[in-house]
Amino acid sequence: MTTLFDPIKVGDLTLANRVVLAPLTRNRSPNAVPRDLAVTYYAQRATAGLLITEATAITHQGQGYADVPGLYAPEQLAGWRKVTDAVHTAGGKIVVQLWHVGRISHNSLQPGGGKPVAPSAIRAKSKTYLIDPEGSGVFAETSEPRALERDELPGIVEDFRRAAKSAVEDAGFDGVEIHGANGYLLDQFLRSGSNHRTDEYGGSIENRARFPFEVVDAVVRQVGADRTGIRLSPVTPGNDAFDPDPQPLFEHVVRRLADYGLAYVHVIEGATGGARDFQQGERPFDYASFKAAYRDAGGKGAWLVNNGYDAKLAEAAIAEGRADLVAFGKLFLANPDLVRRLREGADLNTPDKATFYGGGARGYIDYPALA
Repeated sequence: MTTLFDPIKVGDLTLANRVVLAPLTRNRSPNAVPRDLAVTYYAQRATAGLLITEATAITHQGQGYADVPGLYAPEQLAGWRKVTDAVHTAGGKIVVQLWHVGRISHNSLQPGGGKPVAPSAIRAKSKTYLIDPEGSGVFAETSEPRALERDELPGIVEDFRRAAKSAVEDAGFDGVEIHGANGYLLDQFLRSGSNHRTDEYGGSIENRARFPFEVVDAVVRQVGADRTGIRLSPVTPGNDAFDPDPQPLFEHVVRRLADYGLAYVHVIEGATGGARDFQQGERPFDYASFKAAYRDAGGKGAWLVNNGYDAKLAEAAIAEGRADLVAFGKLFLANPDLVRRLREGADLNTPDKATFYGGGARGYIDYPALA
């Protein structure tokens, strides 16, 4: 019987186990540059089969929160190179999550104080994280976005491609994960609640998926399908994400993804960070049908599941073939040696919610490991 601790080949990567560090925004990268604290943080967790970094902006326009890292300036890439070198020295594998937040941003974070961009000029009922004049972290309402012009879209596709290239060639990552989840730009295009366009990028499911697949095309051409994953969140309400009938939408997406030969598909089950049985529309989302749609279309990538997994749930998902990999968020945040603790059935440290966003070493790199 396959277990959580068995090795697995995922695209071009051979992973020591099936435990994955979920991408977790921590807001500890002033000026979008990963610091030495991040080097320690990721190296501490390198016993995971795979580390997925916190979401990382592909451009200044893609930034939506204060003190999150980027991939668009030399000093950012140099900071990430220190991280990847440390993870590789510790024997780990690490990919970076490519991020454009779209409308989930604030004027103060945008180039020239401009409006955030989105498929349509619809303000999200959501908040972002800013630093106030006294230097404290505060949550603020997102700003009103502007709709992207048709001729702007190729430039954003190119931004994703360039960021993927820099991530692998300059920053030393083992691969990339395209962030297509949680109400950010690619997810905004997919969902009818945020995409009211009347051109070829709006309306039908096929049209709404057009721009996300242009991004997938560009990234895969640049770094290879076997170094590319994608994250999807079919029903999460996070960041005002909504579609009244997500099943046919996301089954269309994974059937098309099957053609690419991606390394993995990363699925958030339920509401991100919340109820696993959350649903949008009139019927519960059928995750078994979702995965079957991908496999039936020829998809061979590893199936990575996420959201509220503990040891028991994770081991059952692997043993029953419902997943190939399991991502852990808050548990890994608080337990740098989570793989060992899961293997030995040891007690777990409790996450300190007060230190999740912003700050320094406390609640970031000072959680104790087993003796």
